Amino acid sequence: MVEINFKNKKNKGQTFRLALCIVLPIILFSCGEKAQEKERVVEKKPNIIYILADDLGYGDLSITGQKKFETPNLDKLAQDGILFTQNYSGSTVCAPSRSALMTGLHTGHTFIRGNKEIRPEGQYPLDSSVITVAELLKSAGYVTGAFGKWGLGYPGSEGDPNRQGFDMFYGYNCQRMGHNYYPYHLWENQNKVALIDNEGKKEGTYAPDEIHQKSLEFLEKNKDTTFFMYYPSIIPHAELLVPDSLLQKFRGKYLPEKEYVGLDDGTQYRKGPYGSQKEAHAAFAAMVYLLDKQVGEIRKKVEDLGIADSTLIVFTSDNGPHQEGGADPDYFNSNAQFKGYKRDVYEGGIRVPMIAFWPKTIKENSVSEHVSAFWDFLPTVVDLVDLSHSENTDGISFLPELLGEEQRKHDFLYWEFHERGGKQAVRMGDWKGIRLNMANNPDAAIELYDLSADPGEENNIAEDNPVIVARIEQIMKEERTPSEVFRFEFENYQNNE
Repeated sequence: MVEINFKNKKNKGQTFRLALCIVLPIILFSCGEKAQEKERVVEKKPNIIYILADDLGYGDLSITGQKKFETPNLDKLAQDGILFTQNYSGSTVCAPSRSALMTGLHTGHTFIRGNKEIRPEGQYPLDSSVITVAELLKSAGYVTGAFGKWGLGYPGSEGDPNRQGFDMFYGYNCQRMGHNYYPYHLWENQNKVALIDNEGKKEGTYAPDEIHQKSLEFLEKNKDTTFFMYYPSIIPHAELLVPDSLLQKFRGKYLPEKEYVGLDDGTQYRKGPYGSQKEAHAAFAAMVYLLDKQVGEIRKKVEDLGIADSTLIVFTSDNGPHQEGGADPDYFNSNAQFKGYKRDVYEGGIRVPMIAFWPKTIKENSVSEHVSAFWDFLPTVVDLVDLSHSENTDGISFLPELLGEEQRKHDFLYWEFHERGGKQAVRMGDWKGIRLNMANNPDAAIELYDLSADPGEENNIAEDNPVIVARIEQIMKEERTPSEVFRFEFENYQNNE
């Protein structure tokens, strides 16, 4: 058994220590209905595929309410598995959301708490003391690969994916570079891969297609091993750009169109600023279509390889819908009935769909109202692979929910966000507390909403519930621990992410 000792998360730096013993080749866990419990013996630890969309809103899937286009492969994945309707991202922007996912800690404790740029390429790195999901699985004998956008440490740093548990990485190390879909280079482990046919203004290699093919090759290569494939897609994050052959499928269907004038030349061209797009509505629909198609191809690949029954596929998004690069979330109702967008801690900024699919293990056509968050993924993996660890994480395993067993619930969920004046949010049962504009007043008044009656967070009922507000205020105070790097001084870490 692999034993993990999580040092007290409230200590500075969130130091972790890992003690490795012997990995059990057979995992036992119970699965069954209330009336008849059955013990299931898994002969092989399951493969895990975690697909992370970029800025996909809760309402951007047809199964969650999208009316202007369809997502048939994702809908089928949910129909054949389980759809979580009350799942939350790690943060309301990219880097801290991914940090929460990788470390099992919310933004009051996780190492990366904002989008902090490191020039010329990359973001502030995870510390060497941090233990990620990939490191845990690698220690348990998994082959690990990541394909897409990283954003947790510049090339060669301690936060580089190869130093955070991934045997293989292909894609964008830097999330700013990930703004552009015809980049001049990608990264394959420590090798900078020049995309010659994208030189100048040429559009020869569409990066999402290239990255996707590498992920399929990884599945093919490792079909006879046990693997973890992390697939952080850059779709449908701005810029809104697809090959013209794909755009033609959607051209003229979403009128009146929205035109975006971006940067199409100069020294910063394809180094972060978004390119122009005359048909932003059609481009967005095409990008979600492509994301859906790629998810379908991943599923088909594991089925064709004969490993579907031993593979857990999870799909979700890193935060709510964005408004950059010509994106028009109101036109598509991308945040469904929820208030807010990316960079908000209202539901629209952090509530995201999650789908889990595992044939013969997860009951088909299931819908879960279990309240979960990104920091639950690490303890779920620990539970799934039978790793022994202390309880000192912010997450709760949702494996019982996947198996139809009794599921433990969170006492609360906590977020903090350092940009736009500073924000905090707490969900406690159906109560949601939000504090804004903390740069001017760290003790700003707390807004309170009852999500059971007011999912759109329209009616602030704080004055009527002082006891609830006091408890949320206490949680906000207790869950925010100091960080030497991401000081809660309400700075804006600007990188246009």
